[in-house]
Amino acid sequence: MNQFSDFNISASLKQQLANAKFITPTPVQAGAIPPALEGRDILATAQTGTGKTLSFLIPLIEKMGSGTRAEVRTRGAFGLILLPTRELAMQVQEHYRKLTGNQGSAALVVGGMAEGPQLQQIRRGAQLIVATPGRLEDFLSRKLVNLSGIKMLVLDEVDRMLDMGFKPAIKRIVAALPAERQTLCYSATLSPQIKEVIRDYVKNPARIEIGSVLKPAENVELQTFEVATDKKHELLEHLLDSSKGSFLVFVRTKHGADRVARRLARSGHSATQIHGDRSQSQRNAALRSFSQGHHRVLVATDVAARGIDVADVAHVVNYDMPREAEDFVHRIGRTGRASARGIASTFAAPEEKGTLRKMERVLSINMKRFRVKSNPSGHLQSAQSA
Repeated sequence: MNQFSDFNISASLKQQLANAKFITPTPVQAGAIPPALEGRDILATAQTGTGKTLSFLIPLIEKMGSGTRAEVRTRGAFGLILLPTRELAMQVQEHYRKLTGNQGSAALVVGGMAEGPQLQQIRRGAQLIVATPGRLEDFLSRKLVNLSGIKMLVLDEVDRMLDMGFKPAIKRIVAALPAERQTLCYSATLSPQIKEVIRDYVKNPARIEIGSVLKPAENVELQTFEVATDKKHELLEHLLDSSKGSFLVFVRTKHGADRVARRLARSGHSATQIHGDRSQSQRNAALRSFSQGHHRVLVATDVAARGIDVADVAHVVNYDMPREAEDFVHRIGRTGRASARGIASTFAAPEEKGTLRKMERVLSINMKRFRVKSNPSGHLQSAQSA
C-alpha cells in the first residue's frame, strides 16, 4: 500500500486521513491494516514512534460503523483499547477524535482523574473505550461498565503493561469480553511472559515485525560522553547552547528531575518536568507546553515518560544511565521518528564505562565516544572525540 487512499476503507475515513495530512502509511500501518480490515487477529512487534496508533485505529473506526447512541447503550461499546498509561490513553483518544472529525464517541477510562465524567461518557453510549487496566477493572468489579458487546480488543504496549503489574487486571478484563472477537496486540519486545499472554488472547494472528525488537532506530545518531557526575549539568547546558531543537532529558529519580529542571530554568533555559509525584493536570500541562514549543526542554523519569508521544523531538539525553538495554531503546525511540533524523546522547561517568559497554554489546551497537575536558578553573572546556 503506497498511500492511505489505497486501503479498502470508506471515502469519509480517507477524507479524514487526508485532512489530518496522513498520506503515506508507515511499515507497521501497511503491514497491519489490511489483515485487520479482513478481521484477522494481529500480533505486531514495533517500537514507539512507528505509527502503531493509526494501524489499529483505522480498522477499528472502519469496522465500528455508525450505530445510534441508543443501539450502543443497549449492546455496550464496540471497541476496547487497553494501554499502560493515562498519557498514552489520552493521546490515542485525541487521534481517534481527529480521525472521526469529533463525530465518534470515545470514553476515556483512566486512574488519577475524576470517575464521574468517565462513567457519564460510557452511559451516553460511547462506541469506544480507551482505558488503563486498573481503572477499567475497578469499574468492572463494581458492575459500572458492560463489555459484553466488545467486538474488537486492542492491547497496546503489552510489554509495558506487564512490567507495571497489570497482568491480573488484563486477565480479568478479557474474561469479561465475548470469546468471539478480534484482537490486535502490540509489543516492543516478545519475552516468554508476553508470548504466554499472546497465546491466551490471539488466534492465528497475522504477524508484523518492524525492525529488531531490541534495536535503536537507524536514523538516530548515537553518541556518548565520558563525564564526571558533577559535570553532567554543565555538559547538558553546553549541548543546549550548541544545538538547535527540543530536548527530552531522562533522569533516574523524581528529585533529580525537579533539580535538573530548576537549574536549567535558573540558567535561562525554558524547561519543565514530568514525574510520578506531579498531578495529572501538571503532567498534561508540561506535555502540552513541551509539544507546543513553549518549553524547549522536558526532563522526565522513565515511568512518567512511558507512552509520551511528542513529535519532532530533536535530541534525547540520557542524563542518568538507563538501568536496562530495553529502557535505552525506549528512551531514544522518542527521537528520529518516521523519516526524521535525531540525536541521542548518553552521559556516562568513568565508573559506568563497564555498564555502557555491556549495553552496546546487548544492542549490537557502537556509539560515537566523546571525552569531556575541563580547563584549569574546573569549567567544561570541550568535548573531544575519544
